[in-house]
Amino acid sequence: MAQKQYNVTGMSCEHCAASIREGVSEVAGVSEVVVDVAARSVTVHGTDLDDGRLRAAIVEAGYGIADTVAA
Repeated sequence: MAQKQYNVTGMSCEHCAASIREGVSEVAGVSEVVVDVAARSVTVHGTDLDDGRLRAAIVEAGYGIADTVAA
């Protein structure tokens, strides 16, 4: 199983986390989305994860991405 982690800007509450979780969960291959509001991070687990689509889902939810660490 693959994992990608994103540092998200503009996220400040559980409503933010839910919006991101919902959007990212719809991307093909995603099996789990872990959002840490305090750390401003989103960790995505799944198979054949498409970085561009994951980034787009976060941006479409209304947030920015500071940088990305792929594991």
